[in-house]
Amino acid sequence: MAPSSSHGISGSVRDKSWFLYLIECLDGSIYTGITVDVAARFAVHRAGKGARYTRSHPPRCLLASEAYPDRAAAARAEYRVKCLSAAGKRRYAELLRARSESGETA
Repeated sequence: MAPSSSHGISGSVRDKSWFLYLIECLDGSIYTGITVDVAARFAVHRAGKGARYTRSHPPRCLLASEAYPDRAAAARAEYRVKCLSAAGKRRYAELLRARSESGETA
Protein backbone atom coordinates (compact mmCIF):
# COMPACT_ATOMS: atom_id res chain seq x y z
CA MET A 1 0.00 0.00 0.00
CA ALA A 2 1.38 3.41 -0.93
CA PRO A 3 1.79 5.98 1.83
CA SER A 4 -0.94 8.61 1.93
CA SER A 5 1.28 11.37 3.25
CA SER A 6 4.83 12.60 3.14
CA HIS A 7 5.34 11.01 6.57
CA GLY A 8 4.72 7.49 5.26
CA ILE A 9 1.57 6.86 7.32
CA SER A 10 -0.94 4.72 5.48
CA GLY A 11 -4.52 5.90 5.15
CA SER A 12 -5.84 3.03 7.26
CA VAL A 13 -3.67 4.03 10.22
CA ARG A 14 -4.24 7.76 9.84
CA ASP A 15 -8.02 7.35 9.43
CA LYS A 16 -8.55 5.07 12.43
CA SER A 17 -11.08 6.41 14.93
CA TRP A 18 -10.12 6.95 18.54
CA PHE A 19 -12.52 6.35 21.40
CA LEU A 20 -13.10 7.91 24.78
CA TYR A 21 -14.28 5.27 27.26
CA LEU A 22 -15.52 5.26 30.84
CA ILE A 23 -15.10 2.29 33.17
CA GLU A 24 -16.82 1.82 36.51
CA CYS A 25 -14.44 0.25 39.03
CA LEU A 26 -15.36 -2.16 41.84
CA ASP A 27 -15.04 0.64 44.41
CA GLY A 28 -17.54 2.79 42.47
CA SER A 29 -14.95 5.16 41.02
CA ILE A 30 -14.94 6.01 37.30
CA TYR A 31 -11.83 5.60 35.12
CA THR A 32 -11.66 7.54 31.85
CA GLY A 33 -9.27 6.76 28.99
CA ILE A 34 -8.79 6.78 25.22
CA THR A 35 -7.97 3.97 22.81
CA VAL A 36 -8.43 2.75 19.24
CA ASP A 37 -9.98 -0.56 20.39
CA VAL A 38 -12.33 -0.30 23.37
CA ALA A 39 -12.98 -4.03 23.80
CA ALA A 40 -9.29 -4.91 23.71
CA ARG A 41 -8.35 -2.09 26.09
CA PHE A 42 -11.10 -3.06 28.55
CA ALA A 43 -9.82 -6.66 28.46
CA VAL A 44 -6.32 -5.40 29.31
CA HIS A 45 -7.72 -3.42 32.25
CA ARG A 46 -9.69 -6.48 33.44
CA ALA A 47 -6.53 -8.59 33.26
CA GLY A 48 -4.81 -6.14 35.62
CA LYS A 49 -2.35 -5.00 32.97
CA GLY A 50 -3.89 -1.65 32.04
CA ALA A 51 -3.35 1.72 33.62
CA ARG A 52 -1.89 1.96 37.11
CA TYR A 53 -5.25 3.22 38.37
CA THR A 54 -7.20 0.16 37.20
CA ARG A 55 -4.54 -2.18 38.57
CA SER A 56 -5.39 -0.88 42.04
CA HIS A 57 -9.11 -0.22 41.31
CA PRO A 58 -10.28 -3.27 39.32
CA PRO A 59 -12.89 -2.62 36.63
CA ARG A 60 -16.51 -3.66 37.16
CA CYS A 61 -17.95 -2.74 33.78
CA LEU A 62 -17.59 -0.54 30.73
CA LEU A 63 -20.05 2.32 31.17
CA ALA A 64 -19.84 3.93 27.73
CA SER A 65 -17.61 4.93 24.84
CA GLU A 66 -17.66 7.61 22.18
CA ALA A 67 -15.82 7.79 18.84
CA TYR A 68 -13.63 10.72 17.80
CA PRO A 69 -11.97 11.36 14.43
CA ASP A 70 -8.42 11.39 15.80
CA ARG A 71 -6.26 11.04 18.90
CA ALA A 72 -6.12 14.79 19.56
CA ALA A 73 -9.92 15.13 19.64
CA ALA A 74 -10.23 12.08 21.91
CA ALA A 75 -7.55 13.46 24.25
CA ARG A 76 -9.37 16.81 24.48
CA ALA A 77 -12.61 15.01 25.32
CA GLU A 78 -10.78 12.87 27.90
CA TYR A 79 -9.46 16.01 29.60
CA ARG A 80 -12.95 17.54 29.76
CA VAL A 81 -14.48 14.36 31.19
CA LYS A 82 -11.70 13.94 33.75
CA CYS A 83 -12.59 17.41 35.05
CA LEU A 84 -16.13 16.21 35.88
CA SER A 85 -17.19 14.87 39.26
CA ALA A 86 -18.02 11.15 39.52
CA ALA A 87 -21.71 12.06 39.30
CA GLY A 88 -21.03 14.17 36.21
CA LYS A 89 -19.16 11.28 34.60
CA ARG A 90 -22.10 8.96 35.31
CA ARG A 91 -24.54 11.46 33.75
CA TYR A 92 -22.25 11.76 30.72
CA ALA A 93 -22.10 7.95 30.38
CA GLU A 94 -25.91 7.80 30.57
CA LEU A 95 -26.13 10.43 27.82
CA LEU A 96 -23.74 8.44 25.61
CA ARG A 97 -25.70 5.21 26.18
CA ALA A 98 -28.98 6.98 25.37
CA ARG A 99 -27.47 8.38 22.15
CA SER A 100 -26.17 4.95 21.21
CA GLU A 101 -29.53 3.29 21.82
CA SER A 102 -31.38 5.91 19.77
CA GLY A 103 -28.84 5.84 16.93
CA GLU A 104 -27.70 9.43 17.42
CA THR A 105 -24.07 10.23 16.65
CA ALA A 106 -23.67 13.56 18.44
